[in-house]
Amino acid sequence: MKKKTLALLVTASLGGSILAGCSGGDEAASSDGVTKIEFWAAPNPTQQVYWEEMANKFEEENDHIDIEVSPMKESPTSEASIQTAIAGKSAPTMSENINRGFAAQLAQSQALVPLNEIEGWDELVANRNMEDTIQTWKFSDDNQYVLPIYSNPMLFGWRIDILEEVGVTETPRTYSEVLEAAKKLKEKYPDKYVWAKPDLADPTAWKRWFDFFMLYDAASGGNNFIEGDNFVADDQAGVDVLTFMDDLRAEKGILTKEATDPFESGLGIFTDLGPWTFSYWEEKFPEMKFGETFDLALPPVPDSTDLENVNTFADTKGIVIYASATEEERAAALEFLNWVYENPDHDLEWLETTKLPPARDDLSENESFTTFFEENPELKPYAEAVPYAIPSIDNAKYNELQTHIGSHAVNPVVEGTVAPKEGWEAMKKAIEEELSR
Repeated sequence: MKKKTLALLVTASLGGSILAGCSGGDEAASSDGVTKIEFWAAPNPTQQVYWEEMANKFEEENDHIDIEVSPMKESPTSEASIQTAIAGKSAPTMSENINRGFAAQLAQSQALVPLNEIEGWDELVANRNMEDTIQTWKFSDDNQYVLPIYSNPMLFGWRIDILEEVGVTETPRTYSEVLEAAKKLKEKYPDKYVWAKPDLADPTAWKRWFDFFMLYDAASGGNNFIEGDNFVADDQAGVDVLTFMDDLRAEKGILTKEATDPFESGLGIFTDLGPWTFSYWEEKFPEMKFGETFDLALPPVPDSTDLENVNTFADTKGIVIYASATEEERAAALEFLNWVYENPDHDLEWLETTKLPPARDDLSENESFTTFFEENPELKPYAEAVPYAIPSIDNAKYNELQTHIGSHAVNPVVEGTVAPKEGWEAMKKAIEEELSR
């Protein structure tokens, strides 16, 4: 999901109306031996085209299932349209475009089917070679409510051309290396910054996915932040992250004022990048060349951290099956998904169509994708990081919880008004109070 869409996440309570909407009866889901299922694709033209093509090919080989593909409504948001459909007893059989936090809201209201309870689930996971990737999607009740379609391990971009100008020849991987690069940058270019990002001073919940959680997942080795209704974050890793931000601020390496294209212009030399960036750059910033102008790296980590298999945050979404679907519709939906994902060529077509990395453990090794990554080398680092990417927290209050991270910790620390440990403790207290309500 692109960030402007993330900003519109709906956090309204689903309450009893959704439960009523999910209490569908056992009406026959087929006529003339054909089971009809409705699939809502993400409101993205490339994804709709992909799923329509998959449905047509599937129906050519399987005349007992009819799949109707349509885009979910975006007004006011896709999440709101799903909530409205559930409450109005008009939910589809299944839909994509679901992140783990929103799924937690829906699962809490019993609006989703645990996919692991449908026959064929284990076969699907094995055939797609996603045993490792799927583990981080397990919910606190040990169920799997979402089949991840794509996993964008968020990486940091570095302006290696500017690093070389200031005498840094290796992309920084640890906090001390980043701070050393900051000192050299400010000595030569006092008006440049390491991290030029206004979002660091903004408490909006979704923005923490692209700064705090990237760094926290790396520093903690992928340790959970929330489990069920319990705060289980690694305190030392959290304080280390905030201390790193504070140290970078002290070196005058952070800019939180609004700036136009700070990374592309060279005002800042370090920023979070998703794979959707590069198509945009081809048109607007053709001078941005992988391996020449910029490099991609996993998040920097504390100096004592093992540099192998560093974790990061995964910007990722997947497919759910709604509880209002009949048993026949659920089985048909999983049969369709098994057909799609047992063939890696279908994931290749997805990758070519959307540029979003399929959620597979073998994405960087499977020969089906070799040619694609040879032609798109800037996307290979994302493929390599898929097994180590951590999805968003699975708590229905994720919006409130992540707002506390910004308002009590990240924002005041980068502004220099709160010490890292003080900010962490204030954030922790606010989150624990939120979870106890």
